[in-house]
Amino acid sequence: MSQDYILETRNLIKEFKGFTAVDDVNLKVKRGTIHALIGPNGAGKTTVFNLLTKFLNPTRGQLLYNGKDITRADSATIARMGMVRSFQISAVFPHLTVLENVRVALQQKRNDSFFFWRSEKKLDEMNDRAIELLDSVGLKEFASARAVDLPYGRKRSLEIATTLALDPELLLLDEPTQGMGHEDVSVVSDLIKEVGKNRTILMVEHNLNVVADLSDTITVLQRGAILTEGDYATVSADPRVREAYMGVEADQPANDEEPQDTTPTAPAAAEASL
Repeated sequence: MSQDYILETRNLIKEFKGFTAVDDVNLKVKRGTIHALIGPNGAGKTTVFNLLTKFLNPTRGQLLYNGKDITRADSATIARMGMVRSFQISAVFPHLTVLENVRVALQQKRNDSFFFWRSEKKLDEMNDRAIELLDSVGLKEFASARAVDLPYGRKRSLEIATTLALDPELLLLDEPTQGMGHEDVSVVSDLIKEVGKNRTILMVEHNLNVVADLSDTITVLQRGAILTEGDYATVSADPRVREAYMGVEADQPANDEEPQDTTPTAPAAAEASL
């Protein structure tokens, strides 16, 4: 594998009782980029993500991370290797403070199961690093607030801070802007852009405005297979993508109307839910 690629899949297949959910996927994620995985509902995005993060094992095929075969590794092992996933639903401890949530993640990074039982003074030694991480995601002023009291977008920012506490080389984001209003989408989008300056990001995202703004490379899935790949301009101009999202044959105008350019621009495409 070329050293330019931090993550690669080779002929990845996942079958469930005869149904092929992922069909011969060959994915290459270039180091230091933001790579988006998109597609209409039922395209296989979540299954691919679960295969990459080892919540599922492939039926056939191979996964490589930094040139090492991780096909049979478990999720905890790849997390320790620097490949960390955030989830579609915000996963924080709601009744701990924002600072305490990040501190828990830092304790996990220490790989010391008994660190939880140490004195408050010992735990406070991690506060400086926790505050630094909170500052990096715009949450420093919320350090003493309970996580449950944060707006939804801020909770997602907190989740990103906890994943950064694990010092990932590759950060996998599962629909980071799902369920957000416009203001929260902007906050999290700006945060992803900032975080991506120092690491590789692979994300599943339904908001194509966000995809267009952030992504260096976009892989489009349909029926478990790669439909096309490229930058946003290339992907959005592909008639097969237009058909997959809009359900209209690329060379046929709908309802006998005059042909129109239906290439999904970012604002229009954002209406489409993956």
